[in-house]
Amino acid sequence: MAMIRVVGLGPGDPDLLTLGSLEALRRIGRAVTLLAPPELVLFLESEGIAIERQRIKDASLFVRGSSEEIEAFVASLDDADLAIAVLGNPLSDFPGLAILLRACERRGFLCELVPGMPRATLSAAISMPLVPLPPLSEHHGWDDLVEIMARLRRSCPWDREQTHESLVPYLVEETFEVADAIEAHADGELCEELGDLLLQVLFHAQLATERGRFSIADWVDTLSNKMIRRHPHVFGDQAVANVSEVWKNWDQLKALEPAGKKRESRLDGIPKGLGALQRAQKMQEKAARVGFDWPDLSGIREKLVEEVAELEVAWRAGEIGAIREEVGDVLFTLVNFARTIGLDAEGTLRSANEKFYRRFTFMEKHAERDGRVLSEMSLDELEELWQLAKMEAA
Repeated sequence: MAMIRVVGLGPGDPDLLTLGSLEALRRIGRAVTLLAPPELVLFLESEGIAIERQRIKDASLFVRGSSEEIEAFVASLDDADLAIAVLGNPLSDFPGLAILLRACERRGFLCELVPGMPRATLSAAISMPLVPLPPLSEHHGWDDLVEIMARLRRSCPWDREQTHESLVPYLVEETFEVADAIEAHADGELCEELGDLLLQVLFHAQLATERGRFSIADWVDTLSNKMIRRHPHVFGDQAVANVSEVWKNWDQLKALEPAGKKRESRLDGIPKGLGALQRAQKMQEKAARVGFDWPDLSGIREKLVEEVAELEVAWRAGEIGAIREEVGDVLFTLVNFARTIGLDAEGTLRSANEKFYRRFTFMEKHAERDGRVLSEMSLDELEELWQLAKMEAA
């Protein structure tokens, strides 16, 4: 009589896999894994456990308790012992456990449960904030936040007046404030700014709920399903060797979705409202993923020299239209150069902007201490002050 052993894998980190679970899997020798991270699957294989990747069609449905998925799986079993490795603890993290046990009992299989560390252990951080709260503040959960947003719409005159269109500037502003906090390595500010950004998301969802378009639960489901669908190497049994294969799968799966089928080009779907440098880099990345890319950095460097030379020709000719076009080509090629060496072109320009800001404000303050203003200083004096700023306000 075959033994079906349901084994808890813990939260997903190989270091958190209990010795009991590991030994239980070794004794069986072969297993199917449900939503196990790739590094955990590789660890199990390194321990001599044969992972059967194609036995379950949809692991996420299986875990959630789909009778159809579980019954089909049990019907496909042979008379050999098999382990079913589940993230967390099977008793608390596997809603489909009861259905599986009943199906196995009907087939006459022996079943055994081996507990693991519950996944809830990892969720403790949600209820234990690391950032000190202001005096008199209370701890709130997701449901509280949703209710707060709904009450704002009912009771605040300003919130009642807002529309999707009127909120766009705030959404953009909050996004950049999050980026500023990240670049400043300011964790306290980042915590607050992420909250402000989430508020904008909730605001739009609340507006849609009020009009019967979609609810907060809809976008949570949509996002969750999309992430599961686009990451078969995490939530399924597909194996990937590197980031390039992840991107390849991502693009292929996106192309099969309704929005992807409507696009005429791989470059469609990149927001036109993105900063020009960001949009250029996004287009170049998509083109590169189908092989349209320079084989090495030398080609891009030669192209940059070529574009600068063409800009010089246009400048000498005094043709403003040609000059504008060539400046764009130079910038586009610089973005390509940054992308190829692993830099974010938008981020590098933001850093350059901040550096100029520091140095120029240093010049202003230095001149003010001497009772002068920059506009009254000679070019030589400004250059001297600039060099000082480069040393003092790097």
